[in-house]
Amino acid sequence: MVPVAELVARARALADTGSRQLLGIAGAPGAGKSTLAAQIVAAVGPAARLVSMDGFHLAHAELARLGRAGRKGAADTFDANGYVSLLRRLRRLEPTSVYAPEFRRELDEPVAGVVEVPPAVRLVVTEGNYLLLPDWPWEEIRPLLHETWFLDLDVEQRLRRLTARHEAYGRSPAQARTWAHGTDEINAALVASTAHRADLVVRLAEPPPV
Repeated sequence: MVPVAELVARARALADTGSRQLLGIAGAPGAGKSTLAAQIVAAVGPAARLVSMDGFHLAHAELARLGRAGRKGAADTFDANGYVSLLRRLRRLEPTSVYAPEFRRELDEPVAGVVEVPPAVRLVVTEGNYLLLPDWPWEEIRPLLHETWFLDLDVEQRLRRLTARHEAYGRSPAQARTWAHGTDEINAALVASTAHRADLVVRLAEPPPV
C-alpha cells in the first residue's frame, strides 16, 4: 500500500529534474486515475498540468457513424494518433503554449483547447486506460513518458465506484450496473494485461473518492 504523500514526493522529484517530465498514470476504468492525477497536480502547483487521455474520446456523432457508440471507452473509440501527437509536442517543449482537450462528463463529450500547457510547466501528468497498450499506435506512448505508474484497485471496490459514477451522470441503477460489469469490464481486462509494463504498480493506502 502506498500513501498519496509518497507519490506526491516522487512526482515533485520528477518536476525538479530541470527539464519537462511526462508522468503517465494508467489503470482500469474506475481505478481512481483522474482523482490521483488531480491530487498530484494540485500538490506540485503551477509547475504541473493535467492532460487526460479522455480528452481524445471521439465525439458521439462520430461513434454513432462508426457503429461504436455502444462500446464507448474501448481503445478504438479514441483518437489515439491525436493523443500521441500531443504527447510528442509536450515532450519536445515548444516555445509557446500547447493546448489540450478535456473530457467533460456533464456533456459526455470532449471539448477542444481547454487545457493550456505553457513552456514554464515542468511536469505534465497524463492519465488514461491505454497508456501501456502494446498495439499501434498506443505503443508509441510509453517511450514518450519519463515515468509510468499503474494504479490498481480491488475489483469489487472499482465496480462499485464505476456503478456510482454512471448513476451520477444519468444512468439508471440497472443501466449503470450493466455498463460497469459489461463494457467497462471488457476494457478493464485488456488494461490489466498491461500492468507489467509500468515503472511502478500502485495500490493506494486510501483509495480516492469517486
